Amino acid sequence: MQELQPGLWHWTARHPDWEESEPWDSHVSSYALDDGERLLLFDPLGVPDELQARDREKVIVLTAPWHERDAQTLGFPVWSPRPDTAEDLMRQFGITREQAGDGSPDLKWLQDGNWYAAGDTLPFGIEALEGHKRNDLVLWIADRRVIVVGDTLADFGDRIAINERWLPEGRTRESVRETLLPLLELPVELVLPAHGAPTDRATLERALA
Repeated sequence: MQELQPGLWHWTARHPDWEESEPWDSHVSSYALDDGERLLLFDPLGVPDELQARDREKVIVLTAPWHERDAQTLGFPVWSPRPDTAEDLMRQFGITREQAGDGSPDLKWLQDGNWYAAGDTLPFGIEALEGHKRNDLVLWIADRRVIVVGDTLADFGDRIAINERWLPEGRTRESVRETLLPLLELPVELVLPAHGAPTDRATLERALA
Protein backbone atom coordinates (compact mmCIF):
# COMPACT_ATOMS: atom_id res chain seq x y z
CA MET A 1 0.00 0.00 0.00
CA GLN A 2 1.28 3.45 -0.94
CA GLU A 3 0.21 6.79 0.51
CA LEU A 4 -0.07 9.18 -2.47
CA GLN A 5 -1.06 12.20 -0.40
CA PRO A 6 -1.83 12.50 3.31
CA GLY A 7 -4.95 10.37 3.73
CA LEU A 8 -5.01 9.08 0.13
CA TRP A 9 -3.85 5.52 -0.52
CA HIS A 10 -3.32 3.18 -3.47
CA TRP A 11 -2.92 -0.60 -3.48
CA THR A 12 -3.26 -3.47 -5.93
CA ALA A 13 -4.78 -6.94 -5.65
CA ARG A 14 -5.13 -9.87 -8.01
CA HIS A 15 -8.51 -9.91 -9.71
CA PRO A 16 -10.23 -13.27 -9.04
CA ASP A 17 -11.78 -13.41 -12.54
CA TRP A 18 -8.61 -12.59 -14.47
CA GLU A 19 -7.67 -14.88 -17.36
CA GLU A 20 -4.58 -14.88 -19.55
CA SER A 21 -6.68 -13.75 -22.52
CA GLU A 22 -7.52 -10.48 -20.76
CA PRO A 23 -5.82 -7.32 -22.07
CA TRP A 24 -5.35 -5.97 -18.56
CA ASP A 25 -2.90 -6.99 -15.86
CA SER A 26 -3.97 -9.57 -13.29
CA HIS A 27 -3.48 -7.01 -10.50
CA VAL A 28 -5.90 -4.09 -10.46
CA SER A 29 -5.82 -0.83 -8.54
CA SER A 30 -8.02 0.40 -5.70
CA TYR A 31 -7.89 3.61 -3.69
CA ALA A 32 -8.99 4.98 -0.33
CA LEU A 33 -9.51 8.56 0.80
CA ASP A 34 -9.92 9.73 4.38
CA ASP A 35 -11.89 12.97 4.00
CA GLY A 36 -11.85 13.73 7.71
CA GLU A 37 -15.30 12.25 8.34
CA ARG A 38 -15.34 8.97 6.45
CA LEU A 39 -13.12 6.56 4.57
CA LEU A 40 -14.09 6.41 0.90
CA LEU A 41 -13.10 3.18 -0.85
CA PHE A 42 -12.91 3.44 -4.64
CA ASP A 43 -13.46 0.19 -6.62
CA PRO A 44 -12.16 -1.79 -3.62
CA LEU A 45 -10.54 -5.21 -3.90
CA GLY A 46 -8.42 -6.71 -1.13
CA VAL A 47 -8.67 -3.72 1.21
CA PRO A 48 -5.59 -3.71 3.51
CA ASP A 49 -6.29 -4.50 7.16
CA GLU A 50 -4.87 -1.18 8.36
CA LEU A 51 -7.46 0.69 6.32
CA GLN A 52 -10.33 -1.48 7.47
CA ALA A 53 -9.21 -0.86 11.05
CA ARG A 54 -9.42 2.94 10.73
CA ASP A 55 -12.02 4.48 13.02
CA ARG A 56 -14.10 6.06 10.29
CA GLU A 57 -17.47 5.49 8.67
CA LYS A 58 -16.69 3.57 5.49
CA VAL A 59 -18.34 4.13 2.11
CA ILE A 60 -17.73 2.36 -1.21
CA VAL A 61 -17.67 4.43 -4.40
CA LEU A 62 -17.70 2.52 -7.68
CA THR A 63 -16.68 4.20 -10.92
CA ALA A 64 -18.71 1.55 -12.80
CA PRO A 65 -21.18 -1.11 -11.61
CA TRP A 66 -18.99 -3.97 -12.90
CA HIS A 67 -16.27 -2.81 -10.50
CA GLU A 68 -18.24 -4.19 -7.55
CA ARG A 69 -15.25 -6.41 -6.68
CA ASP A 70 -15.39 -6.82 -2.85
CA ALA A 71 -18.32 -4.45 -2.33
CA GLN A 72 -20.81 -7.11 -1.29
CA THR A 73 -18.39 -8.82 1.07
CA LEU A 74 -17.35 -5.57 2.75
CA GLY A 75 -20.95 -4.64 3.46
CA PHE A 76 -20.51 -0.86 3.51
CA PRO A 77 -22.92 1.60 1.83
CA VAL A 78 -22.36 1.68 -1.94
CA TRP A 79 -22.52 4.56 -4.42
CA SER A 80 -22.47 3.52 -8.07
CA PRO A 81 -23.69 4.36 -11.56
CA ARG A 82 -26.67 2.21 -12.52
CA PRO A 83 -25.98 -1.19 -14.16
CA ASP A 84 -26.71 -1.81 -17.84
CA THR A 85 -30.32 -2.45 -18.76
CA ALA A 86 -31.36 -5.14 -21.24
CA GLU A 87 -31.58 -2.43 -23.89
CA ASP A 88 -28.03 -1.30 -23.09
CA LEU A 89 -26.72 -4.86 -23.52
CA MET A 90 -28.61 -5.37 -26.77
CA ARG A 91 -27.25 -2.14 -28.20
CA GLN A 92 -23.68 -2.68 -27.00
CA PHE A 93 -23.22 -6.36 -27.84
CA GLY A 94 -25.74 -6.90 -30.62
CA ILE A 95 -27.55 -9.64 -28.69
CA THR A 96 -31.23 -10.53 -28.65
CA ARG A 97 -33.69 -9.49 -25.97
CA GLU A 98 -33.86 -13.10 -24.82
CA GLN A 99 -30.09 -13.17 -24.41
CA ALA A 100 -30.13 -9.82 -22.59
CA GLY A 101 -32.68 -11.11 -20.07
CA ASP A 102 -33.44 -8.52 -17.41
CA GLY A 103 -30.14 -6.69 -17.85
CA SER A 104 -26.69 -6.89 -16.36
CA PRO A 105 -26.16 -9.05 -13.27
CA ASP A 106 -23.90 -6.37 -11.78
CA LEU A 107 -25.00 -5.31 -8.30
CA LYS A 108 -28.16 -7.45 -8.38
CA TRP A 109 -27.54 -8.15 -4.69
CA LEU A 110 -27.66 -4.43 -3.83
CA GLN A 111 -31.05 -3.63 -2.35
CA ASP A 112 -30.47 -0.01 -1.35
CA GLY A 113 -28.11 1.41 -3.93
CA ASN A 114 -27.15 5.07 -3.96
CA TRP A 115 -27.19 5.62 -7.71
CA TYR A 116 -25.45 8.53 -9.37
CA ALA A 117 -24.90 9.74 -12.93
CA ALA A 118 -22.68 12.18 -14.81
CA GLY A 119 -23.36 15.70 -13.59
CA ASP A 120 -24.16 14.66 -10.03
CA THR A 121 -22.24 15.76 -6.96
CA LEU A 122 -22.02 13.05 -4.33
CA PRO A 123 -22.83 14.01 -0.71
CA PHE A 124 -19.13 13.99 0.15
CA GLY A 125 -18.33 16.65 -2.43
CA ILE A 126 -17.05 14.49 -5.30
CA GLU A 127 -18.25 15.44 -8.79
CA ALA A 128 -19.22 12.73 -11.30
CA LEU A 129 -18.11 13.58 -14.83
CA GLU A 130 -18.74 11.88 -18.15
CA GLY A 131 -16.53 8.92 -19.03
CA HIS A 132 -16.37 6.57 -21.98
CA LYS A 133 -19.77 5.03 -21.21
CA ARG A 134 -23.01 6.17 -19.60
CA ASN A 135 -22.14 4.24 -16.45
CA ASP A 136 -18.32 4.29 -16.51
CA LEU A 137 -17.59 7.69 -15.03
CA VAL A 138 -14.74 9.95 -13.98
CA LEU A 139 -14.74 11.32 -10.42
CA TRP A 140 -13.28 14.75 -9.66
CA ILE A 141 -12.00 15.32 -6.12
CA ALA A 142 -11.40 19.04 -6.27
CA ASP A 143 -9.71 19.63 -2.92
CA ARG A 144 -7.13 16.95 -3.78
CA ARG A 145 -6.79 17.85 -7.48
CA VAL A 146 -7.38 14.19 -8.23
CA ILE A 147 -9.47 12.35 -10.83
CA VAL A 148 -10.48 8.70 -10.43
CA VAL A 149 -10.94 7.42 -13.99
CA GLY A 150 -12.26 3.84 -13.67
CA ASP A 151 -12.01 2.10 -17.04
CA THR A 152 -12.27 5.30 -19.09
CA LEU A 153 -8.48 5.67 -19.12
CA ALA A 154 -6.60 2.41 -18.67
CA ASP A 155 -3.06 1.09 -18.88
CA PHE A 156 -2.98 -2.13 -20.91
CA GLY A 157 0.80 -2.42 -20.92
CA ASP A 158 2.26 0.95 -21.85
CA ARG A 159 0.67 3.92 -20.10
CA ILE A 160 -2.87 5.13 -19.57
CA ALA A 161 -4.83 5.81 -22.73
CA ILE A 162 -8.43 6.12 -23.82
CA ASN A 163 -9.94 2.66 -23.43
CA GLU A 164 -11.13 1.68 -26.91
CA ARG A 165 -11.62 -2.02 -26.15
CA TRP A 166 -15.07 -1.82 -24.56
CA LEU A 167 -16.63 1.16 -26.30
CA PRO A 168 -20.40 0.97 -26.86
CA GLU A 169 -21.68 0.98 -30.40
CA GLY A 170 -21.48 4.39 -32.02
CA ARG A 171 -18.63 5.67 -29.87
CA THR A 172 -15.12 6.21 -31.17
CA ARG A 173 -11.83 7.19 -29.61
CA GLU A 174 -12.31 10.71 -30.96
CA SER A 175 -15.79 11.04 -29.46
CA VAL A 176 -14.47 9.91 -26.09
CA ARG A 177 -11.55 12.31 -26.40
CA GLU A 178 -13.96 15.19 -26.98
CA THR A 179 -15.93 14.11 -23.91
CA LEU A 180 -12.78 14.07 -21.79
CA LEU A 181 -11.10 17.26 -23.00
CA PRO A 182 -12.83 19.36 -20.28
CA LEU A 183 -10.67 17.45 -17.78
CA LEU A 184 -7.73 19.50 -19.01
CA GLU A 185 -9.52 22.66 -17.84
CA LEU A 186 -9.39 21.33 -14.27
CA PRO A 187 -6.25 21.70 -12.11
CA VAL A 188 -5.69 17.92 -12.17
CA GLU A 189 -2.44 16.79 -10.59
CA LEU A 190 -3.05 13.08 -9.99
CA VAL A 191 -4.86 10.49 -12.14
CA LEU A 192 -6.09 7.25 -10.53
CA PRO A 193 -6.97 4.43 -12.97
CA ALA A 194 -8.50 1.06 -12.08
CA HIS A 195 -6.08 -0.63 -14.50
CA GLY A 196 -2.58 0.72 -14.03
CA ALA A 197 -0.67 2.78 -11.51
CA PRO A 198 -1.44 6.32 -10.36
CA THR A 199 -0.01 8.88 -12.74
CA ASP A 200 0.23 12.62 -13.36
CA ARG A 201 -1.19 15.44 -15.43
CA ALA A 202 1.43 15.09 -18.16
CA THR A 203 0.31 11.51 -18.77
CA LEU A 204 -3.32 12.67 -18.89
CA GLU A 205 -2.40 15.28 -21.49
CA ARG A 206 -0.65 12.64 -23.62
CA ALA A 207 -3.64 10.31 -23.33
CA LEU A 208 -5.96 13.02 -24.66
CA ALA A 209 -3.60 14.30 -27.37
